[in-house]
Amino acid sequence: MSRRPLHTLALPPATLSALTRAGYETVRDITSATPEQVAADARLPLNASQAVFSATQTQNKMASLTQSAAAMAQSTSTKYCTGCAPIDAILDDGLKKGFVLEVSGPPGSCKESVALGMARTFLDDNQDVLFVDMQNMTTASQVLDFVTKSASSSSSTRRYADMVFHTTLHTISDLMVFLHKLPWYLKEHPRLGLLVLNSLWYPFQSTAGLSYSARSAVLDRTRETLAQACATTGLSVIITTQLSTKLLNADGSPATFDTGARAVMVPQPTHTYLPPGRSHRVMIVPRTRTAGVVRLISSPTHPYEPGQPAHREEPYEMVRGCVLHGPRAAS
Repeated sequence: MSRRPLHTLALPPATLSALTRAGYETVRDITSATPEQVAADARLPLNASQAVFSATQTQNKMASLTQSAAAMAQSTSTKYCTGCAPIDAILDDGLKKGFVLEVSGPPGSCKESVALGMARTFLDDNQDVLFVDMQNMTTASQVLDFVTKSASSSSSTRRYADMVFHTTLHTISDLMVFLHKLPWYLKEHPRLGLLVLNSLWYPFQSTAGLSYSARSAVLDRTRETLAQACATTGLSVIITTQLSTKLLNADGSPATFDTGARAVMVPQPTHTYLPPGRSHRVMIVPRTRTAGVVRLISSPTHPYEPGQPAHREEPYEMVRGCVLHGPRAAS
């Protein structure tokens, strides 16, 4: 945690810029000083400096809710496949129980199919699924149609219908209410194994006038709620989200239109909403209408680093609605 870059914390841009100019780049740099010293070095108000220290302490508390990657590997070996061979390969045969998978991609990519494939895996394992759609992209009937395609009988179809719960939400207020009620919902539904948050980016986009501080508060609440649920109940989570363009300087730091040296496509919202030590971020990058690559952006053993190349990449192709391993490019 001490080597964690400051830009991965939920800090106001002005504060982050002041800290960077003063030579503070990691959590270790901050915790080795005092709020008064940081305020003087970065020319920040004392209350802004104290807020930085509070942000580092929040991350430490979140870390206590999660286990290290090595400890988690020993605690559970249960994995669930997504039905997407390239993603399963990137995850080393599937997503571990109690972990989070974020799948991002442009409109029309197969990210919803990945979420539905994961849902079918949990249903086959006799675990309930809660599917939360945030953009009216996937209806309850579409979810059932997909997961029952391979049902062996009408009784299996009826059983799946009783195990799938579907709801919609579209605003930040809806999302906050859902997060508040989730712990209670998990107690009332102990068989719930998978939570699908489809189009998580949409409430942030559709809520006009959302301030930076309010946005950060929602992201923090999302991270804390998911971390608690995964740690205490073993809930697995799959999230689909959109991509946005981010400008970077030559050294990989955030840039503006005037200073940017290059642009990259990144998932939205930012990674700060994901529970540390439990989350995988995968990006679908189409190259043609039916083929492309799947990239591992970060994982519990490979933290997110802006501007850095993907940790792993697998080709894919779409064949009759199925996502298969594609041919590798010639070296």
